[in-house]
Amino acid sequence: MEINILDIEGKETGKKVSLDAEVFGIEPNDHAIYLDVKQFLANKRQGTHKTKGRSEVAGSRRKLGRQKGGGGARPGDIKSPIRVGGGRVFGPVPRDYSFKLNKKVKQLARKSALSYKAKDNAITVVNELNFEAPKTKDFVAMAKKLQVADKKTLFILSNGNKNVYLSARNLEKSKVITVSELNTYSIMNANNLVFTEDSVAAIHQIFKA
Repeated sequence: MEINILDIEGKETGKKVSLDAEVFGIEPNDHAIYLDVKQFLANKRQGTHKTKGRSEVAGSRRKLGRQKGGGGARPGDIKSPIRVGGGRVFGPVPRDYSFKLNKKVKQLARKSALSYKAKDNAITVVNELNFEAPKTKDFVAMAKKLQVADKKTLFILSNGNKNVYLSARNLEKSKVITVSELNTYSIMNANNLVFTEDSVAAIHQIFKA
């Protein structure tokens, strides 16, 4: 699959880039995508939720009523879960939600996500992406010329570029990452992908290594 390479003005440069079928043209595996996205979101969870059990609630241990004859449940102390202000039964405690996923599954998931975008013609390639200074106004103008300003767009660079990152930082629908930061969730969460020519070559190198 070949795509025309554009400049930041949105005009064709006369060059084309070939997207490798082994990376951008495979039969997508939906389950691999599901597992990778699930792991990504699970690993981001803090897991710091906590409620107090009956052993942690402040209060007296004195039994508040007789064991039998009260006409209801057997009364305990004021920290009993059946009383207002008592401890919670089986409440959440801090835990780690992260889990392991095999590298081959993660790689298959990313290839599947990229293949979906290629199939939907949601990939744009520019010759380079660089600004002399961080300017959000220039970034917005470039996005409009590339016809992606009104869509949730992921800009993928081969290496970090501070000016480009700072220019897009305050834009809700634009996100700038490097090839090494590329993940299945970011790909699927975007409507369009904008690659630089160098980043396409870097992706081919990573996935075919």
